[in-house]
Amino acid sequence: MNTLAVPEPAQMRDEPAAPPAMSRGRLLRAYAIEAKYESLRMLRSPAFAGPFLVLPAGLYLLFGALLFGAEIAKDPKAAAFIFLGFSVMGVMGPGMFGFGITVATERERGLLQLKRALPTPPAATLLAKMLMSMLFVTIIMVTMAAAAPLGHLRMPALSVLTLSLVNIVGSMPFCALGFFVGSLASAKSAPAFVNLLYLPMIYLSGILFPLPKSAEWISHFSPAYHLAQAGLAAIGAPANGAPAVHLAVLLSVTVIFTALAVRRLARHG
Repeated sequence: MNTLAVPEPAQMRDEPAAPPAMSRGRLLRAYAIEAKYESLRMLRSPAFAGPFLVLPAGLYLLFGALLFGAEIAKDPKAAAFIFLGFSVMGVMGPGMFGFGITVATERERGLLQLKRALPTPPAATLLAKMLMSMLFVTIIMVTMAAAAPLGHLRMPALSVLTLSLVNIVGSMPFCALGFFVGSLASAKSAPAFVNLLYLPMIYLSGILFPLPKSAEWISHFSPAYHLAQAGLAAIGAPANGAPAVHLAVLLSVTVIFTALAVRRLARHG
């Protein structure tokens, strides 16, 4: 006589039970701890923290105060343009290099696989690096705001705050680009590949100097251009194109390259 097989509970088959789900408080604490130590690690790295925290304000003062200060003092539009350009340049670096180099290094050494095996939230590493980048951008904007009067910029405090918030959130597309490079490149080649994106994106986006009219179309391919235009709109200055279009481009870059990087890591580690 045939009988239906009754599945045995997990305890009777000596199979390990699934780990209990983390409470919301423990989950938030895990994210906070991961972000804290990722930020401390990068702040304590002179080769990373030094250039990205010092260069934007330093170059802004060099060009905006020492070399061309007299000319910029007579042109408020030029003062806003150069301030915004070096601000965007500062926004790009922490995300692209912070993700690109560290993800490539951790992937090559097996640290990403180790973290997946640990009882940590799956997105903790990604979120920690993103918050680290936002922290660096916050510090950069504070230093830029402190240097602004020396660069002959007269901007209301509310406009500076609005621009800072736009730049902090606008760092996410560059995090996504760095994340994508880190998911593909080796630890040795990641700096070169990031620079191959970073430098042309600065010089061909028109954020530091206007491009010839015949080459202006090239700048539209750079997220830096769209972030600069969104920043101009945020402070009430004339901008090219609708702010919604620039925000849509930045969001698309973030989503697409993050998805590509996650897919690459899920397949190849």
